Amino acid sequence: VLELVESGGGPVQAGGSLRLSCAVSGSSHCYYDMQWYRQVPGKGREAREFVSGTDTDGNTKYADSVRGRFTASRDNAKNALYLQMNSLKSEDTAMYYCAAITTINKISGLSCGGIDYWGKGTLVNISS
Repeated sequence: VLELVESGGGPVQAGGSLRLSCAVSGSSHCYYDMQWYRQVPGKGREAREFVSGTDTDGNTKYADSVRGRFTASRDNAKNALYLQMNSLKSEDTAMYYCAAITTINKISGLSCGGIDYWGKGTLVNISS
């Protein structure tokens, strides 16, 4: 079982920067991709928006809305995921969540079924 804890959120003016962190604890026999999502306050979980996804090798994909402004990085030795957010806009205001999605078993290479683990989120509030 993996536990994820996000940190680094807070208030910032438009045009500013923030760096979010996600600490992963626990153990798993599986490799896992790590992703950032965000959810606007007041909207349901179905409105949660993909922000970025980073695989074990560090390959990262971004949502069009953040590409060029946000940079995700992963430190496997520290079991951590980061999101550097620059040129922040008011529409970036949201609760940001970190997720770990299992991929394959480290020993057998068999699928681990895509089990997802989530943190409780950190709030980013951009003021114009």
